[in-house]
Amino acid sequence: MSTGSPATSGKKILVIDDNEVVIKTISLKLQGAGYQVITAMDGTEAVAAARKENPDLILLDISFPPDMSGVPWDGFRIMEWFHRLESSKKIPIVVITGNEDPKAKERATNAGAVAFFQKPLEHDYLLKVIRATLGESVAL
Repeated sequence: MSTGSPATSGKKILVIDDNEVVIKTISLKLQGAGYQVITAMDGTEAVAAARKENPDLILLDISFPPDMSGVPWDGFRIMEWFHRLESSKKIPIVVITGNEDPKAKERATNAGAVAFFQKPLEHDYLLKVIRATLGESVAL
């Protein structure tokens, strides 16, 4: 269970990562904090989920293998797609990544990410950033 009071809004968060363990861990933390969680493991699933579910926030990894269709998705390309779609262009995106490239944070911020987290994640701090981004009260 997470620390702090649970969110009562039931807001939706789309978690996009190609690692099932990461998705499961983050999903459990977010659900424990009162959020509805939608998951996707590649760019094609991510775009479809965003269109269908209209999430309030997106947690996005930036490193992905090509999906089943052979499309070379990465988190930056996924962000481009979200910014092109009228229904998702204003959804805040928080990048979560194991990518150690020193320019990754700058590139993610320039692409529109509102926050950037290196894996392994510090889940309590991530929850605080999510709550603040969604305009919910945050205990310090």
